[in-house]
Amino acid sequence: MKKYNSKRYNPGEYFPMPKVIFRLDLDAGEIAVLAFLMYCEDRETFKCHPSYSTIGEAVGMSNNTVKKYVDSLERKGYIYTEPTMVRTRDGRAHNGSLQYTLQPIKPIEEAYFEKQIRETEARMRYQNAMKK
Repeated sequence: MKKYNSKRYNPGEYFPMPKVIFRLDLDAGEIAVLAFLMYCEDRETFKCHPSYSTIGEAVGMSNNTVKKYVDSLERKGYIYTEPTMVRTRDGRAHNGSLQYTLQPIKPIEEAYFEKQIRETEARMRYQNAMKK
């Protein structure tokens, strides 16, 4: 029997990725960006601040595509973004990277499935009305 390399199973080499992410009607780009943000996040504050370029390099997307998916994830409630400011050595202020706060998945999951139930019930009422 082959022994497993213990380094492969080092918990420090992994980050949590909820299984439900794959059932919440996210497309591949949204999943990739969200997964990278989960990889970067501080596990105590649930915040991170990678630039669009950093995210894009990690997931193979352009800055504009990353922005599109970040905006989509924010609209859907998965993340909250805040602008940051950076001061240069000579004291000038510049826009920094966005600070991302990842939201808990459980409430998002519950809201998503409740919405699906409401939509199914509405379709059934409509179909029943059309039969009459």
